[in-house]
Amino acid sequence: MGNALSEGTAKSKKKKKPKKKKPVQTDPPRVGLSKFFPNGKYPEGEIVEYKDDNNWRTTSEEKRHLDRIMHEDPETTYENIRKGAEVHRLVRQNARKVIRPGMTMTEIANHIEDGVRALVEENGLEAGIGFPTGLSINNCAAHYTPNPGDTKVLQKGDVLKVDIGVQVKGRITDSAFTLNFEPTYDKLLEAVKAATNTGIREAGIDARLGEIAGAIQETMKSYEVEVDGKVYPVKPISNLSGHSIKPYMIHGGLDGKSVCLTRNSDQTKMEEGEYFAIETFGTTGRGYTVDGRETSHYMRDLTAPRVPSLRSTSAQSLLKLINQNFGTLPFCRRYLERAGATNYLFALNHLVSQGILRDVPPLFDEPGSMTAQFEHTILLRPTVKEVVSRGDDY
Repeated sequence: MGNALSEGTAKSKKKKKPKKKKPVQTDPPRVGLSKFFPNGKYPEGEIVEYKDDNNWRTTSEEKRHLDRIMHEDPETTYENIRKGAEVHRLVRQNARKVIRPGMTMTEIANHIEDGVRALVEENGLEAGIGFPTGLSINNCAAHYTPNPGDTKVLQKGDVLKVDIGVQVKGRITDSAFTLNFEPTYDKLLEAVKAATNTGIREAGIDARLGEIAGAIQETMKSYEVEVDGKVYPVKPISNLSGHSIKPYMIHGGLDGKSVCLTRNSDQTKMEEGEYFAIETFGTTGRGYTVDGRETSHYMRDLTAPRVPSLRSTSAQSLLKLINQNFGTLPFCRRYLERAGATNYLFALNHLVSQGILRDVPPLFDEPGSMTAQFEHTILLRPTVKEVVSRGDDY
């Protein structure tokens, strides 16, 4: 039998629910982004209207409808790209504060990669690092990351390219910047940043790749650098380029498109829905790179059979580990060891010699020269161009 309360003691007060505390990002940033964006909506990049003959796209009802359909489709939603870009911004802005002469390349790489893994909430091939962190110094323009045991130390006079990749469901954010710690090569960095922004400005639906390259070259060559009384023209590195990106394929697969840095006759057009890394490299040297010796980057050769015939059991085991952890994404020796590989060098070289993997050596201009890089990722939406990786820093 219930105990009836008198009217005087009436309605008991409802307890107020405690307010949920807003998450606070750490320094360095290590709190996963989904805590800050629980609805799965991440910040847009820089929005740029198409120009000239394509300006109609901005207000076209048909293109707006197509844009909404693409965004709402789980396979093509822009949110995966935007999450990766927001991770990139937070990680690099912290890296720009932290990286200083006296640090080893391994310390720098680990700091950046720990940040990417934490913020993107690493989950196998669903989300994680897009490619090995590039930390190329001076006349090394690209594709250097420290191998296990590397003790190289950053010096005050170095010019350091920092190239970071983040992937969410295979959509890769590829963006890079250059750091220097004294002013000698300020103009080199200024030239390359300006050339990259020129490429971004000229890129768009129906833009021809050869014409974009010409504009990039023109901007780059308008700069010069004075070092110890000698003037060096800034040259684009003619055998490096920007590139299209496809899911899990950093260079757009077998039919990928290249955005070269010197004028050429390529009439290929950029197309609606495509995704590009616009990157430029400038140098005080000859403007051409050659392969270095010690390779750190590797990736699946897309022309190799999916189930290759391998006699070596160690190579079979290593390939299985690579497929499970990286798929078609680039990786490096540090990542193999993190995934549990041991005594793997023979098997790794065997997979390269059999054409199943490609080794991607570091690229060098002539000794004594200095190189710089800036890069952004852009999405050619039906209505507008979105510079997804743009931030307050560059």
